[in-house]
Amino acid sequence: MAKPLARYAALTGYIEVSRTLNIDPIQLLRAVGLDPSSLDLQDRWVPAASVVRLLELSSAATGRPDFALKLAEHRRLSTLGPLSVSIREEPDARSALRMLIRYQHMYNEALRIRMTEREGLSTIQASIELSEPMAARQSIELALTVIHQLLRNLLGDQWHPVSVCFEHSRPADDSTHRRMFGAPLGFDHNFSGIVTYTSDLNEPNRLSDPGLRSYARQFLDTLSTPEEPMIEGRVRELIELLLPTGRCSIDQVARSLGVDRRTIHRHLAKSGQTFTSILDTTRAELANRLVTGERYSFTEISEMLAFSTSSSFSRWFHQRFGTSPRGWRKQAAGGAGTDPHHTAMSRNAQKGVPKG
Repeated sequence: MAKPLARYAALTGYIEVSRTLNIDPIQLLRAVGLDPSSLDLQDRWVPAASVVRLLELSSAATGRPDFALKLAEHRRLSTLGPLSVSIREEPDARSALRMLIRYQHMYNEALRIRMTEREGLSTIQASIELSEPMAARQSIELALTVIHQLLRNLLGDQWHPVSVCFEHSRPADDSTHRRMFGAPLGFDHNFSGIVTYTSDLNEPNRLSDPGLRSYARQFLDTLSTPEEPMIEGRVRELIELLLPTGRCSIDQVARSLGVDRRTIHRHLAKSGQTFTSILDTTRAELANRLVTGERYSFTEISEMLAFSTSSSFSRWFHQRFGTSPRGWRKQAAGGAGTDPHHTAMSRNAQKGVPKG
C-alpha cells in the first residue's frame, strides 16, 4: 500500500502549543523523522503517519488528551491552503463541505471525510486511513475540530451541532471538548463525526462574495483536479452503508442511485476503477479503522464487513495488511504508552532533555 502524505500545514501552531505545555517540540519532531526547520514550509508534503505519531507522542508527553484541541485553536481557514480560497466563496455550508470532501487529498491524503444526510440530520464523519497500524485519536480530534471551526466560520457563532461523536473513549477530563464543541458529546461511538441539522447546511455562507465565486473556482481548477468523480464518492458511501446488511451488490447500489449497473460501470471506468476495486478498497479502509479500535470483536467486524466466517476475514486481512487482525490491534494499542523508547523519550521531552 502506498504511504499517504500530509502537508506540513497540519502542524500549524505545533511549536507554540508544545512550548506552552512545557515539552520540547524539536526533540519530538526529530523523533518521528520530521525536520523542525521545514515547519514554515506549509505546502511541503511529509508522511501522514509521522504527523499522526507526533500528535500521539505529544499528547502522551504532556499528559493532555486534549492536545489536538489546543492545537486547533491556532487554526485559521487559510490553513487549508489554496483550497480555503474556494471554500470561502461557496454559497452555503453544504457546498463548502462538499468541496472540502472532494478536494481533501490536496490537504491530507490519509484523511477521509464523508457526509450523509438522513431524516433531517447530516453526519460529517472523519477517519484516518494509514498503511500501518497506529492510534490516531489526536488526528481524528484535530480533523473534527477543524470541520467544526469551518462551519462556525461559515454559519456564525450562533450555530451549534446536534452532537459530536468519537470512536475512542472519553478522557478523564472532557472540559476542553465541551468548551470547543458546545454540544452533547458521545464517546465509544461507532463513528467519529459531527451531527447537525440538514437545514443548517442550507444557510448562506456569510463569508461568500458571489462576484468572486467563479474566479475562486477557476483558481482551484488550475491547481488540481478532483480526487474522484462524485458518483465514485456516492458508490463508496453506499458500499459502506450496505456492507453490514449483507446486501452490498452493484445492483443494490445502482437501485439506490437510481441508475442501471452499466451507468455505474461506465462512470467508474473513466477513473480506471471497477465496482470490485472500490468495494475492496472501502472494505480495507473500514477494516483498518474497526480493527485499530477496540469497540468490536473480530467476529463482529467480520460480520460487519460481510465475510461468511471470522476465519475468512482473518485470511483476507492478513493478505491485505501483512499481519493478523489481532497483531494489527496489538501494535496499534501499543503506541507511545507501551514502547520503552517512546516512554523514555516522552519523559525526556517533558523535562526538556535533549535527544542523545
